[in-house]
Amino acid sequence: MTSSPNDSRLLRNAFGRFATGVAVATAIDPDGQPIGLTINSFSAVSLNPPLVLWCLDNTSHNLEAFRRASHHAISILATGQADVSTRFATWPVDRFVGLPWRPGAGGAPLLEGCCASFEVANEAAHLAGDHTIFVGRVEEFSETAGLAPLIFHSGQYRRLSED
Repeated sequence: MTSSPNDSRLLRNAFGRFATGVAVATAIDPDGQPIGLTINSFSAVSLNPPLVLWCLDNTSHNLEAFRRASHHAISILATGQADVSTRFATWPVDRFVGLPWRPGAGGAPLLEGCCASFEVANEAAHLAGDHTIFVGRVEEFSETAGLAPLIFHSGQYRRLSED
């Protein structure tokens, strides 16, 4: 079945057929407060230099804070962290209350219990349609071997199969 890209609901459903990992992007806002949100648009760009990207909706109340932050962190969520994903996708809530984290580069919060974490210096922000693409240079990273990633596909959290 072919549909017009002008039907945003059908287009969103078709985009959802691509399975993605789930991550949380975090930073420190100009007032020194931690901010963060759930993303599934994370991608590696380059190994030399080490660059990553992620996207943020231009209507996000966090857009300007992420633009102004010197650093941000990307925490790749593990299978058991669907509640963390939901917490950072829900508004309004104080997303960091009772959640263990530690400051990374530039103070950007690194969440505990994740598959991998990246401490990233902001390199560029590019306007692209209704989103902004953030490109950052990885300064530090860590991974926890043995943790399976949280996956999102067709509107639901999924697990990898060992088939």
